[in-house]
Amino acid sequence: MTQLKPILTHLDSIPSTPGKFKPDKSSPYNLYRLRFHPTLFPRFTLWSFFFIFFIVLLIFFSSPTNPTAGNSRRSLKNSLSPSPALGPNWERRVRASARPRSKTGFTVLVTGAAGFVGTHVSLGLKRRGDGVLGLDNFNQYYDVGLKKARQGLLERSGIMVVEGDINDAVLLRKLFDAVAFTHVMHMAAQAGVRYAMQNPGSYVHSNIAGFVSLLEACKMANPQPSIVWASSSSVYGLNSKVPFSENDRTDQPASLYAATKKAGEEIAHTYNHIYGLSITGLRFFTVYGPWGRPDMAYFFFTKDILRGKEIKIFETSDHGSVARDFTYVDDVVKGCLAALDTAKKSTGSGGKKKGAAQLRIYNLGNTKPMPVGRLVSILEKLLKVKAKKKVIQMPRNGDVPFTHANITLAHTELGYKPTTDLEMGLKKFVKWYVSYYGSKKKKSSW
Repeated sequence: MTQLKPILTHLDSIPSTPGKFKPDKSSPYNLYRLRFHPTLFPRFTLWSFFFIFFIVLLIFFSSPTNPTAGNSRRSLKNSLSPSPALGPNWERRVRASARPRSKTGFTVLVTGAAGFVGTHVSLGLKRRGDGVLGLDNFNQYYDVGLKKARQGLLERSGIMVVEGDINDAVLLRKLFDAVAFTHVMHMAAQAGVRYAMQNPGSYVHSNIAGFVSLLEACKMANPQPSIVWASSSSVYGLNSKVPFSENDRTDQPASLYAATKKAGEEIAHTYNHIYGLSITGLRFFTVYGPWGRPDMAYFFFTKDILRGKEIKIFETSDHGSVARDFTYVDDVVKGCLAALDTAKKSTGSGGKKKGAAQLRIYNLGNTKPMPVGRLVSILEKLLKVKAKKKVIQMPRNGDVPFTHANITLAHTELGYKPTTDLEMGLKKFVKWYVSYYGSKKKKSSW
C-alpha cells in the first residue's frame, strides 16, 4: 500500500472458517468410569470457580450497563398491545406494515430500522414492493431526535417501527406470531469502535446477547425466515494483508466492537449448523451518506468545519497515513437487497433442522480506500470553508490505520458493484446535512 499523507481516522472501521465438529467416541452414560481421587479435588474446585466466574460475567454483560438500555426495556412494555402509544389495533398495524404489495414480495422484519443503514434498507425494500416491519429500541448512543426523524420518514412510506429491544423474547415471539416473516434483515447493533472502551457491556448486550435472542426467535418460527445481518469490516482487525478478502484471518480484533462482530459470525455458524437457519453476513466498510450517524468522522467534521472548530487529524506512530474504504449507503443497500434476493430458504422448522442450510459471508465496500485528508479536502470544497486541522498521533482506542475491501465474491455471487465515488457521495450528504440542520457556518476563508 502506497504511503499517503498524514490524515485522520476518527472513523469507525466499519465474519471466519470454523472447524469441523469431532464427536467424542466415549459414551456420555459411562458414569461408572468416573472415580474421585484426592488429587482431582483441587482441579474440580478450580474449574468450578472458573465456571461460576464465567456465569457472573455473562449475567453482568448481558444486562444493560447504561441508562439507554434501561430506557429500551421500559419502551418494550409500551410496545406490547394494548398500550396508550400504540392503541388496541397494534397487531393489525403490524400485519399491514409487513404485507407485501404482490404475492411474490417478501415479508421482512428489519431490526435497527431507525438506524442509519436500517432506514435506507427499509425504504429500499418498501419501494420495490416488499412488506416491511421495523424494530428499534431508540437508545441514546447518539441523538434520539435524528432516529425519530428517520422513523417519521419510514412511517410516511407506510413502514411501522415497533419500539422495542431484540433482547425481549416476549416481544419477538409476539411479532413472529403476528407475521410469518420470509426474511429478517438484522441491522440492529451497538455501533462505534471507541465507545466500547466506555461501555463494554452494551456491546455484549446488543451484538451478542441480542443476536442470540433474535436467532432463537427465528429458529422456532414455522416456517423459519432467511436471515441477512450486518457484520463489519472491523473483524479484519490487525490483518495487514490488503485488500481484505473473506477468507483472510479474522482472529486479531483491534476493538471490543470488532470482537463482538466476530463472535456474531461464529454464533451464526452455530445456528446454521444446528438449526438449519439460512444466514448471510455482510461486512460493511465505512458506510456514509444522508441520514448518517453523528459519531462518524465525515458527519462531525462537517459540523465542526461549519462552526469553525478545530478538527483532529490522526497519523500512525511512524507518521504514516490513515485511509478508509468509504462506501456510499445506496451502494450498500443494493448489496443488502441482492443478498436477500439470493438467500435460500432455511431448512428447519420449529427448532429442528431438516437439512443443510446456506451460510455465506460477503464484503460490501467500495474497493477504493481514500486518505481521510482527501475526505476533509472534499468537505472544505463543498462547504466553502477552510478547516482548522491539527495532526496528532492516533491513540490506542481500537481504530486501525486502513481498510480496503476485496469485493470479488460479492460481485460474482450478488452482482454487487458500487458506483458512487467519494466526492459524489459527500455532495449528497452535505446537501442533506444543510437541509436538515441548516448552514450555520463561520466566515469563509476561501
